[in-house]
Amino acid sequence: MRKLIDLRTPGNAQTVTIPHQHESARQHVSGQANYIDDLRTRADCLHAYVVKGPNTVGTLTQLDLAAVNAAPGVVRVFTGADIPGHKDIGAIFPGDILLAESVIEYPLQPVAVVVAETHEQARRAATLVHCEVQSRQPILTAEQAHAQDYFVRPKHEQRRGDFSAQYAEATHTLEGTLNIGGQEHFYLESQAAMVEPMENDCLLVHSSTQHPSEVQKVVAEVLNLPLHRITVETRRMGGGFGGKESQAAPYACLAALAAYYLKRAVKIRLARSDDMQLTGKRHAFVNHYKIGFDADGRILASQFEINGLCGYTPDLSDAIVDRAMFHADNAYYLGAAYVVGHRLKTDTVSHTAFRGFGGPQGMLAIEHALDSIACRLGKDPLDIRLLNLYGAEGRQDNLTTHYGMQIEGFWLAEIMERLARNCDYRHRKTEFETFNQSSPIIKKGLALTPVKFGISFTAKHLNQAGALIHIYTDGSIQVNHGGTEMGQGLHTKIGTVVAREFGIDIDRILVTPTRTDKVPNTSPTAASSGTDLNGMAARNAAVEIKQRLQQHLAEKYQVSADDITFANNQVCGPGFSLAFDALIQEAYFARVNLSANGFYQTPKIGYDHKKSQGRPFFYFSQGAACAEVWVDTLTGEYKVHRVDILHDVGESLNPDIDRGQISGGFIQGMGWLTTEELVWNDHGALLSNSPMNYKIPAISDTPEIFNIELFQRPNNEATIYYSKAVGEPPFMLPMCVWSAIRDAISSLSGYRRSPHLDTPATTERVFMAIQAMKQVVEHE
Repeated sequence: MRKLIDLRTPGNAQTVTIPHQHESARQHVSGQANYIDDLRTRADCLHAYVVKGPNTVGTLTQLDLAAVNAAPGVVRVFTGADIPGHKDIGAIFPGDILLAESVIEYPLQPVAVVVAETHEQARRAATLVHCEVQSRQPILTAEQAHAQDYFVRPKHEQRRGDFSAQYAEATHTLEGTLNIGGQEHFYLESQAAMVEPMENDCLLVHSSTQHPSEVQKVVAEVLNLPLHRITVETRRMGGGFGGKESQAAPYACLAALAAYYLKRAVKIRLARSDDMQLTGKRHAFVNHYKIGFDADGRILASQFEINGLCGYTPDLSDAIVDRAMFHADNAYYLGAAYVVGHRLKTDTVSHTAFRGFGGPQGMLAIEHALDSIACRLGKDPLDIRLLNLYGAEGRQDNLTTHYGMQIEGFWLAEIMERLARNCDYRHRKTEFETFNQSSPIIKKGLALTPVKFGISFTAKHLNQAGALIHIYTDGSIQVNHGGTEMGQGLHTKIGTVVAREFGIDIDRILVTPTRTDKVPNTSPTAASSGTDLNGMAARNAAVEIKQRLQQHLAEKYQVSADDITFANNQVCGPGFSLAFDALIQEAYFARVNLSANGFYQTPKIGYDHKKSQGRPFFYFSQGAACAEVWVDTLTGEYKVHRVDILHDVGESLNPDIDRGQISGGFIQGMGWLTTEELVWNDHGALLSNSPMNYKIPAISDTPEIFNIELFQRPNNEATIYYSKAVGEPPFMLPMCVWSAIRDAISSLSGYRRSPHLDTPATTERVFMAIQAMKQVVEHE
């Protein structure tokens, strides 16, 4: 049960209570939810599979597909030579070749697609390829890339003040390097698509994608067809997390290529190991920093060199490294600042979007530095963090970021202090310090860290959305919008918005599969913007229809349209009241248009890349988390015992769904920082390519005590019912786990030394950090 605020009259808002659950919850738990591989296929449906190239990089000298062609059940094999249109399907910048023809730019790069009568036949046939390649030494590290000027895009710089002068005058200085590992998306449903040929050379593409319009565009370009002949439908994804924003497109294109030529439906679905080897990950980063600070620990000057390892093409890396730069401050005023971001090319699969989109990698360096400052000065890290927050004491006027954006509605100090009280941080911190002095093996660590995360696409043109609403004569409503559902509850929230506007029960609303022939030119469901954009678009469509209905009733009853209200499945005005479905029936006979499309564009935003100044975000989502970790200093093993979270959701549209997003985001982020280690061989091929050698968090990794509280305060910006995005920001909350591990290790030195601990902080890395700390202490 919850209250919703009327967006138009926030001062004297009428409220309505709507109970609801995730619109597909029952289908999910009962197995009735349809994903691509569950769709009923035509009797003549064929199955495609990618033919992988050699496990190295270099020049392709021979491609022998004879054995593939001759394999049982094979109908045809397609290569790059069979593509009638574009062979490069780069999402923003060129470079992503659909099927390699002469150069292998990363190990196992697809060279063909085989089509057979069954999935198993296609997959087996794909293994029979014979390739010969003149290999070369791959470039895999940041150092190698810098040495050879190996970049996918030019660097970008942001400046405020004179860093060098302020750094030279600072009482204390600090510098460090942090290696930040990547992360596998590990969505439950691997990359998949099914394409059905229709009449007039049209294709219906079922794709597990976060960006149906992008799939529509690249399929049309590959086949050299106009976009109106391609319709893309996405009912739901079995997870996406960014891995299906740009990288779902190649598999839809391959299935479409085969369906177009063979005039038969074609389905493609990657096996888990191939999905892990052939798709991009969260970018690994290598970040260097220099910090100048005063005797109190207040930052005066800061420099960050941010190096994103992008893989072999730009993909979305330009914007990802930009966002890492935007979030180099996390929640803190950096003083005189210089931030530079490099987009390094490496001979691996091209890395891509992942929940947080570079923001998490950008934040880690400043959190690492603040822990180190606290150790240097012998202070509590929480006090150092509070001291350096935007708008903190002595810095009330400093609410402008290093890229020139004015921060409004900033209440992180209140959130952090309230969380510290609620979780008894101060008492526990003292208690743990005493415990650690007398415990020779087990050390307890405690850390409380904040998150300030910008909400909007940093590419301005993507901040737009459309929606389509039909009301049928029985009063039932069908809604379509440009967002996609991947389990995050977007369709549920959109249904809530429409139900709220018409004052009816949510079970009267059906949110239909996302389709490019209903809402065109959509943006990806990413950047935590799904509800912000599509919710407003759906509301605008609903308001348009509602105004038509109000005008009809105003003319009929000779009253003001402003006096007509919609609530509790009734429509009421001075002297009349009627059921909503009765009104719709009446409006139909009165020839009132009961359909509308809505549109929304985010206001106020814009960043000048040349000047490195502007407002890339509409607003900031904020939150804080506190983690208690127990570390075994003999083995490096650790357990996250307790976590407390206080997260800013604005006026929540659905508290239960928001809590689910916060808990899921936290656990996924904790996995990135602790156990999820990507391992590559010397050729750039992924070795950790299955659940047997890549460890995502299990239920046993969940904190024994896990408290989540929503900080509900209306957004300072006019978002949908003054709510706030909640998809990505919680992912960064588990920085407190990493800091708590470092706090436990620091206790070995009496909290005088800050340990170096790259991420992911695996048991091995924690053990090595413990040994390094012991050696330092012994030599002092």
